[in-house]
Amino acid sequence: MTDNISGKVIVITGASSGMGEATARGLAAKGAKVALGARRLDRLEAIVKEIEAAGGEAIAVATDVAKLEDVQKLVETARQKFGRVDVIFNNAGLMPLSPLDSLKIDEWNQMIDVNVKGTLYGIAAVLPVFQEQKSGHVINVSSVYGHKTVATGAVYCATKHAVRSLSEGLRQEVKDYNVRVTVISPGAVDTELTSHITEEGLGDEVRGFVKQIAVPASTMADMVAFAVSQPANVDVNEILFRPTVQPV
Repeated sequence: MTDNISGKVIVITGASSGMGEATARGLAAKGAKVALGARRLDRLEAIVKEIEAAGGEAIAVATDVAKLEDVQKLVETARQKFGRVDVIFNNAGLMPLSPLDSLKIDEWNQMIDVNVKGTLYGIAAVLPVFQEQKSGHVINVSSVYGHKTVATGAVYCATKHAVRSLSEGLRQEVKDYNVRVTVISPGAVDTELTSHITEEGLGDEVRGFVKQIAVPASTMADMVAFAVSQPANVDVNEILFRPTVQPV
């Protein structure tokens, strides 16, 4: 088992596929107890069964991160089951890219609800727990596009810039009760994220590009494990990673 991971209780949103699923499996294999949240409960329950069959500990809770009460239920269920919460991985996200003049306002709102509010709700759900424990770790997911802004990605980039800013503000505020804050910004990763693109022509273009260069979702699992595994007095605040060949 890996030091500083084994035995930790880790809550993961967006855990039914992609980076969330890979991270859940990876951390469980290292001895963590994982609480998985996503809207697709059937998928979560299948992942839990596989983790348990491999000797790990996991629970599944149907969670829509755009609903505060759902995220609070996820965190409270984890605490009731395992006795505490050590880490939350605010991983759930959407990326329906489109030019602003396509006026896909419903998609803008969805990105704000999931990428920004979902992250805030995760923070809100765990802060009282971490304050009581005098320990904890918040891991938020930004993006390469939280560092850069590109055409067709204005709203998505704005949400991911917001996550970076929220993370830094949080880091400064929670030092007094020994809470660590990490923001991880991935580049092209092999996940379902590009399936959210409904803009005609753009989706196929982006999916084709990502398919050629993407790193596996397990890459994110490795980054999360690195941040979590550090000694309690080491706060890894930001990780930015991409495929070596990714130009942006």
